[in-house]
Amino acid sequence: MRRFRTASILIAVLTLGAATVAFAGPDRDRDDDRSRGGPRGHDHDHGDHRGDRHRRHGRVAVARLVNAEGDTVGRVRLQQRRRAGDVVVFARVRNLPPGFHGFHVHTTGECEAPDFTSAGGHLNPDGADHRDHAGDLPTLLVNAGGSGMLATVTDRFSLDELRDADGSAIMVHELPDNYANIPDRYDPDPDEETRSTGDAGSRLACGVVR
Repeated sequence: MRRFRTASILIAVLTLGAATVAFAGPDRDRDDDRSRGGPRGHDHDHGDHRGDRHRRHGRVAVARLVNAEGDTVGRVRLQQRRRAGDVVVFARVRNLPPGFHGFHVHTTGECEAPDFTSAGGHLNPDGADHRDHAGDLPTLLVNAGGSGMLATVTDRFSLDELRDADGSAIMVHELPDNYANIPDRYDPDPDEETRSTGDAGSRLACGVVR
């Protein structure tokens, strides 16, 4: 009887272990992200070292956001998932005006203060109107204390595309993004600014994707 009981316990343990491995497999990239400064990490500059191994293989990129005065106001981490191929975008910001702000990838990896126009327009290789640009991302909400976080997943670009010859940049805008959901005042047609920017206003913060 003791031998039978021991064998049953051993089978149960092996079964549980196999189930645990099977469950953990699909989330391996997410676990890697957490252990290397992703959504559960802290927004410190030394966090850049956590993803060195992945960055060497092209799977992780970061952008340090600076304002017009050159002060660091946040950090964006982008990780391309090996299996799905899409890109996880995680942003953490501080010392920004409360409210909703347009948040996009721009075409050029240059952030020259104070207006950051050196970063060019939205990443838009297909020549689409706004909200269908490859670089269009969800609006960033900043809380009353000036801090905010954003996490999203996109399949509209790869990290290789962001690291092309002239690079790319992440931009935080002054105003909310209306995603070209045109208000009545534009009747009958949207103007060029709405089609290209979503009326998100001036550029508050910029970070070169590295």
